[in-house]
Amino acid sequence: MALGVILLCTLIASLLGGLYLLGTFRRRRPDEPPLDKGSIPWLGYALEFRKDSSEFLKRMQRKHGDIFTVLLGGCYFTFVMDPFCFGAIVKESRSKLDFRTSAAKLVLQVFGYKPIDASRSIAHASSTKHLMGDGLTLMTQATMENFQKLMFFNLGSGEEKRVWQEDSLFHYCYNIVFRAGYLALYGTEPHRGADKEKANERDRIHSNQLFCEFRKYDRLFPRLAYSMLPPKDKREAERLKRFFWSMLSVKKTCEKDNISGWISEQDKLLAENGVPEYMRDRFMFMLLWASQGNTGPTAFWLLLYLMKHPEAMKAVKDEVDKVSRENGQEVKPGSPPINITREMLNQTPLLDSALEETLRLVAAPLLVRAVLQDTTLKTSSGTEYALRKGDRVALFPHLSVQMNPEIHSEPHEFKFDRFVNPDGTKKDFYKDGKRLKYFNMPWGAGVSICPGRFFAATEIKLFVFLMLSHYDLELVSGEEEIPAIDISRWGFGTMQPVRDIRFRYRLRF
Repeated sequence: MALGVILLCTLIASLLGGLYLLGTFRRRRPDEPPLDKGSIPWLGYALEFRKDSSEFLKRMQRKHGDIFTVLLGGCYFTFVMDPFCFGAIVKESRSKLDFRTSAAKLVLQVFGYKPIDASRSIAHASSTKHLMGDGLTLMTQATMENFQKLMFFNLGSGEEKRVWQEDSLFHYCYNIVFRAGYLALYGTEPHRGADKEKANERDRIHSNQLFCEFRKYDRLFPRLAYSMLPPKDKREAERLKRFFWSMLSVKKTCEKDNISGWISEQDKLLAENGVPEYMRDRFMFMLLWASQGNTGPTAFWLLLYLMKHPEAMKAVKDEVDKVSRENGQEVKPGSPPINITREMLNQTPLLDSALEETLRLVAAPLLVRAVLQDTTLKTSSGTEYALRKGDRVALFPHLSVQMNPEIHSEPHEFKFDRFVNPDGTKKDFYKDGKRLKYFNMPWGAGVSICPGRFFAATEIKLFVFLMLSHYDLELVSGEEEIPAIDISRWGFGTMQPVRDIRFRYRLRF
């Protein structure tokens, strides 16, 4: 009898514990945001969120307002859609709101890399030194040389140069930008004297092979991050991880010439902090995806929008031609490829605006913070909400600011000069009559802002500057509509198209 009572009590306790873990007993406290757990225990709205994050958040915002808490796969996420609250969140101390918890789980899941405490400070210090300021000047030149190596090595002669060539736009942009960035960061094949062209050819072949494998991994990335890969794809993902751990290993990278300081210094500092070599190999893979996973797709969208908007194409092309002439780099018949400098890239306000407008339309990162202790969030209206320890706080700027018609008129339209005044200065943006600090957030914000954003923008601008300077460009079918975005990639940076689109290009002179 006594044993039966004990077993019954144990069963009831287990059942109650399970229901608690599933979120059954959670109730909204008077000072907390609206709570919506959905109808499925533990899962909540996870399936709907993963299917189309943007549409789900729109529906929740209409239902609950700008701040609400939802259950997603066992975790409670408080989404903040009020841009005037963003500053308080991204600047809050790590002792209260910490982005590293979610980031560490993600990089271990998708790259096999387990961060150490010093990882973030190492990456930030190295990026500041090598991807900004004078360091960025050196990286601009290295990237420029690799673009020339990939784009202009086989131009033909005479009238052959003026023949139209046809390609898939997304593949072309992603391929060239990825490879130029990879070679600039991870180094090039060593050579001696007359063997330079052979080394360049090896670089072209090797970087193209690496890109093909990278695209396989890139296609699996969203489902891998959500742990939703079927067994066959999971095995392929593991194969690709091992491939990149080997190809980007510290030993193989050290055999290259022209390795960037950004790569070599981070590896050196990790080694000094006791990180084993096999884990540093994995770190190299993470850096490749972080630096090159979004630049090529962004270049695709920028060129596509320019080709679909002739007035924008003319304005930006006139600007780059003017900058080239004023810097003695004008493209003429028989002249070598232009050598674009960082100083030249600082003289292109229209190209800058067109790039920022492109990012506004297609960059959709999800910014997540773990709530480490009970915290209060004050809204622009003065209302205060309590954030519960153990929850997550999330920002989705693509919906809350970038596509907000109160901030950007006709938000679905591409306006190449949206971010620039007639005198070339940057515009300010407002909501409800108040100036906004956070009106476009493709790179994130606060302590988790992308440390390589200046180099990424430089890569994209170099590529587009070269394409507009040297080539006539047009879509094969001028009437073809801009492809839809792949909604499975919400939250992972620059969106990709659901299909590619064909284009033609030929040398201008």
